[in-house]
Amino acid sequence: MREIDARILIEPLGALIGNALVGVDAATRALIKEAARAERSPAARWALGVIEENNEIAVRSRDFACQDCGLAVLFVSVGQDVHINGGLTDALNEGVKRGYAAARKSVADPLTRLNTGTNTPAVVHYDVTDGDKIAITFLAKGAGAENMSRVFMLTPSKGEAGIIDCAVRAVTDAGANPCPPVILGVGVGGTMEKCALLAKLALTRGVGKRNPDKRVAELEDKILEAVNATGIGAQGFGGGVTALAAAVETFPTHIGMLPVAVNIQCHSVREGRLII
Repeated sequence: MREIDARILIEPLGALIGNALVGVDAATRALIKEAARAERSPAARWALGVIEENNEIAVRSRDFACQDCGLAVLFVSVGQDVHINGGLTDALNEGVKRGYAAARKSVADPLTRLNTGTNTPAVVHYDVTDGDKIAITFLAKGAGAENMSRVFMLTPSKGEAGIIDCAVRAVTDAGANPCPPVILGVGVGGTMEKCALLAKLALTRGVGKRNPDKRVAELEDKILEAVNATGIGAQGFGGGVTALAAAVETFPTHIGMLPVAVNIQCHSVREGRLII
């Protein structure tokens, strides 16, 4: 049994978040460049060019690509052969606090709207796995995209076509609000809350990485094609690139239902991974 002090997580997590916030994910930047070359709409091509330039400046100057540095979402996998001394959640929140020290603070009480001033508490999802390591995945979720996310409770008869329609409806209803081009995380199956968690988890896979299940990967392609056929385009200017990627995660569900969640992520993807 490996023993660690929870406090050893604070410094590396803070550094991880601080670095993630001052640059957009490299895979996303590559997809934006590709989209700019392929886009036929002059207005959308201009918008993609501005986004591309903004991202390059952010990386070069180590500045924030977007002023909304989001709410910290952490997926934490704890090995069953590690014993943690001290408060794990407290250590994680201290790491988030340090990581957001220079960033805009965007976390507030839902009723009083009083800002906590530290961008904590983070939203933490725990999972127990094999081994003696702790793996942490960080994802910054800004309000513009998160506000446009949706959960649909379908009947099984809606099938694959219904799943694709849910993604199209969510993106169409969102319009320009989530600052397209977007990345879509789609959760299918489980229950209402499980499919929503799957959708968020799908966004941590790595932008552009396909599901290893061929059938699910084909569904990702169909969703991306259907969403890009909406013509919303970059920043809502019209065009053929409304979404850069779609990631689908599935889970068995009850025979009488087909839950679907669509979690929208803006093009300013800020994420990172840490293993202790």
